[in-house]
Amino acid sequence: YASVHNRGKLMASVFAFQGFGNVLAPIVSLIVMACFKSSIDGDVLYLDYVWRIIIGVGCIPGVCTLYWRLCMTDSDRFQHLEQPQNNGLSAQSTRSEKLLTAGREDSIDALYGQADMRQPKSFGQYFAEWKHLKVLLGTSIAWFALDVAFYGINLNSAIVISAIGFSGDIGTDKPSSFIIRNCVGNIIINLLGSVPGYWISVFTIERFGRKRIQLMSFAVLTVLYLVLGFAYHQILAKSTGAFIFLFSVAQLFQNFGPNVTTFVIPGEVFPTRFRATAHGISAAAGKLGAIVAQGGFLQLANIGGKSAFIDRLLQIFAMFMLIGFAVTFWIPESKGKALEDICNPDEEYT
Repeated sequence: YASVHNRGKLMASVFAFQGFGNVLAPIVSLIVMACFKSSIDGDVLYLDYVWRIIIGVGCIPGVCTLYWRLCMTDSDRFQHLEQPQNNGLSAQSTRSEKLLTAGREDSIDALYGQADMRQPKSFGQYFAEWKHLKVLLGTSIAWFALDVAFYGINLNSAIVISAIGFSGDIGTDKPSSFIIRNCVGNIIINLLGSVPGYWISVFTIERFGRKRIQLMSFAVLTVLYLVLGFAYHQILAKSTGAFIFLFSVAQLFQNFGPNVTTFVIPGEVFPTRFRATAHGISAAAGKLGAIVAQGGFLQLANIGGKSAFIDRLLQIFAMFMLIGFAVTFWIPESKGKALEDICNPDEEYT
């Protein structure tokens, strides 16, 4: 068990490694490109080997993770629910739970022992109650709204890469040089805002709380997208540096905020019986947002000319950030609370 004092930090740390993955991907691409550089410059069709190798390398950590996950046991809470006839947990589990719920005398057994004799509610019965449904809607809509903007804002990555001098010229550069420069540019823009944002979340989530960070960052992102949206062309015309700064700050607050908290919160605010399913629904809503951004808004970006509609898209993203801010009020704060304090176990039974 994780202590209530570092549970959020540990969960955020897991998610923060996504930032390292975002940096490692172009690094792997650079290495593979270096191996095929002369071949690609001689025949661009060799890029067909390059992207296949890069995707293949990406499978390696996934396979390793799958093995470790298959060797991992489920939590004692979950095992206890799956085996109601077992009225006791190991002494070590009980000691861990007492540490987790510092100041309380009841262990998991005391909390669940009586409930085991009652009829548990189904997923539908539990979430038919508004006080529970609104939490699921809050985590799902917030994740959806975040991912619409998170994946949509990457429409501007090419502008930032060009502004910092790493886009190259596909008409005059060698194919390998053009791709290598763009890979380096991607590394730079990730290091400017994304990676620091992840780790600021890790080191502040137990101090500020999940809900407060999410509210604060959604509010900041709403303002930033409004500024970028209504002054998009003016900012680019007068100061590319100002645009890079605002873009980097937006990346920072996406990750020092809802990109981390929308992952952490659903892992804490639902009962053990339904936690994985509810977290999965929330995550699926986020992926739906990514599809909307990439499959929908990406097609709108060039309406009226190249990048002519991006300012309107940024205004739309501001609206989604405001929606994320609003639904966050449906979500309880889980900072410093044992899981049984966040979700009353008695409410899981008829």
